Amino acid sequence: MSVAKSYRLIVFDWDGTLADSTARIVESLRFSLEAVGVEAPHDEKLKDVIGLGLMEGAEVLMPGAGERQHSRFIETYRGYYLSAQHGPTQLFPGTLEILNTLDGMGYWLAVATGKGRRGLDRSLAETGCGHLFSLTRCVDECPSKPHPQMLIDIMDGLAIAPEETLMVGDSEFDMLMARNAGADALAVSYGAHDRERLLSCGPVACIESLPELLIHLGAAAGEKYDR
Repeated sequence: MSVAKSYRLIVFDWDGTLADSTARIVESLRFSLEAVGVEAPHDEKLKDVIGLGLMEGAEVLMPGAGERQHSRFIETYRGYYLSAQHGPTQLFPGTLEILNTLDGMGYWLAVATGKGRRGLDRSLAETGCGHLFSLTRCVDECPSKPHPQMLIDIMDGLAIAPEETLMVGDSEFDMLMARNAGADALAVSYGAHDRERLLSCGPVACIESLPELLIHLGAAAGEKYDR
């Protein structure tokens, strides 16, 4: 089944959608919680906060903790996540090819992420795909998802209407951000949140792998869009 609408702009979440980083985030959250004296919950609970900003995630995982403990958690997380022991960021297989195909078809591409600017810029450099995105927005530049500001900034910056925009993400926060911005959302089931949870947020579809995005955009029929 193809998405019926024609889009000009495709906005991607980063972690768990383009980058195969869910396990690394969970490990970093667990390490950081334990480093500040908080017992880490099971992995599924840690995955629940992926997509939120670090402060918002800290508030969920450390209810009742003070600002100082939150700050220590965030500082520890950033240092651990970016440490050399984890190696460079890895995209999901085939992701770079999909992005190049979409770019060649004339779609505007962008990123809206719960990562900070430093982390995203490093990941874009490591993966060699930064040049494919016309705009990127991070959580230290806008309110955390599901607030729509990241998406609004991107649409306004490219002069593209919400009805011409598709948000692609792996968390309910991506789905809700799109709804709050008046745009459509397409869910991917291989990241942080499970298919049932994603579908409850009303995406136009839920795909099992990123290459399926081309089918939902009508790419198989050879459609081409002008910027």
